Amino acid sequence: MKRISALLLAAVLLMSCAGGTVALASEAEGGEAAVDCASAPVTLAADDNTRVFYEIFVGSFSDSDGDGTGDLRGIIDRMDYLNDGDDSDGLSLGVEGLWLSPIFTSGSYHKYDVDDYYAVDPAFGTEEDLKELVELCHERNVKVILDLVINHTGTGNPWFQSFADAHRAGDEQDPYYDFYSWYAEGESAPAGMTFAKLAGTDVYYECNFSESMPELNYDSDAVRHAVLDVAAHYLELGVDGFRFDAAKYIYFGDNERSAAFWQWYIGQLKAIRPDIYTVAEVWDADGVTDRYYPALNCFDFTTSQADGLIAQCAKAGNVNRYTAYVQSYLDRVHELNEDAMIVPFVSNHDMDRAAGYLSAANGTMQMAANLYLLSSGSPFIYYGEELGLRGSRGGASTDANRRLKMEWGDGDTVADPEGASYDHARTDATAIEQMADEDSLYSYYKKLILIRKANPAISHGTYAALALEDTRVGGFTASWERTMVMVLHNTTTDSAVIELADVTGLEIAGISASIGMGGAVLDGTTLTLDPQTSVVLALA
Repeated sequence: MKRISALLLAAVLLMSCAGGTVALASEAEGGEAAVDCASAPVTLAADDNTRVFYEIFVGSFSDSDGDGTGDLRGIIDRMDYLNDGDDSDGLSLGVEGLWLSPIFTSGSYHKYDVDDYYAVDPAFGTEEDLKELVELCHERNVKVILDLVINHTGTGNPWFQSFADAHRAGDEQDPYYDFYSWYAEGESAPAGMTFAKLAGTDVYYECNFSESMPELNYDSDAVRHAVLDVAAHYLELGVDGFRFDAAKYIYFGDNERSAAFWQWYIGQLKAIRPDIYTVAEVWDADGVTDRYYPALNCFDFTTSQADGLIAQCAKAGNVNRYTAYVQSYLDRVHELNEDAMIVPFVSNHDMDRAAGYLSAANGTMQMAANLYLLSSGSPFIYYGEELGLRGSRGGASTDANRRLKMEWGDGDTVADPEGASYDHARTDATAIEQMADEDSLYSYYKKLILIRKANPAISHGTYAALALEDTRVGGFTASWERTMVMVLHNTTTDSAVIELADVTGLEIAGISASIGMGGAVLDGTTLTLDPQTSVVLALA
């Protein structure tokens, strides 16, 4: 793989983080501790999809025109915060990809009920704004993927209007007559599905999510090619790929047929763009997501939320359980697709925010970040996670409370989405405040991503979980090209002493980096790892 290395500024890694440090390689009593600055961050090749992505709920991120709604121009204005195009300066968060929530015309604030796939919603801007954002991202080697909702549309979509007109006219020859899934009065309704009556007809259309979200009929070749044309349009515009919403519901309750559709669809898209980035929302157990992996990567929901493996492990859990899981996951999906990746995350727009069950003050937020960002694959950060932004459905029982405005602190006029009722007084320091504070959670995430970039074997390498006995400290080795690293995590509140000679027969070259609430010291083959701290070791 072609690589371009940039100079890593020592000052960046000298800064202390959130109660601990990212230290430079130096002499220390009893041994040597943390970062060898010879390890420069590696700039990914343009076709490399092993990236740190950042999910943006567009309407809540940044408002450029003062109307209270986040927009594409707002994202353009905030690109220096996300990625300033210089891997070496440590002045931006350093994410390598953006996932934009649906941007197409829709009557809802969330836009998951698309009325026109070929038009950017005016509240978010124009297609020219989208082109400008994509071009700016590409100049900075950042990929852009769109949230493409093709399981269902909005009732205002011309496709649905034509479907309704065809049924009201009784015109079975109309090309839109079977565009959506339906049954007629007097027939048996398909089991387990939800239907609503189409006004002025004896027809009931499928709408498992909402009456305003009619479901497309994927037994229709016309539908398949219509959604293929939509994706092709945005690939031609320059977009790098898609996050596919509700992927398992293409055929409700039938994973085999749904997975077969994605095999066909992704095959068609790869013929247009071989390096396309695709990831599916298959919100289910691993045994179900496995069915989709022959076609495309899936988000790993087992790792997410308050009861997920990342959060549980971050709260003084046994790291060996987490690394053994990652190992088994990778082994399994690689058998299904040699190009498969694990796509871990902690929370997203459909979940309570991580800062509600993890805390920067007690180090669990930092350890959760260490676990999934210093690991294999392509992790996703939910906007504001790096600030400790809070939000949950709560008593109001609304997802709007999970999609609150980004707290910039500089006069940005972006407002909470419709229906939100969350108390912002419970939110931590703003972006502006945290950017100026080298001990902030934001600074921690920034340095963590730098360490990941400086050690590409972590994300790209062949993963091998370590089996440490009689300790909750755990980790893995990863080999890539001519490099090999070992990553160890101590999520407990006690210091750990690890005899590395007992862990692996490989020779330890030294400590490349450590990050957390403390530090790491290597004395010969004996590693002392402070509480709530992770270390990257270079292997000879």
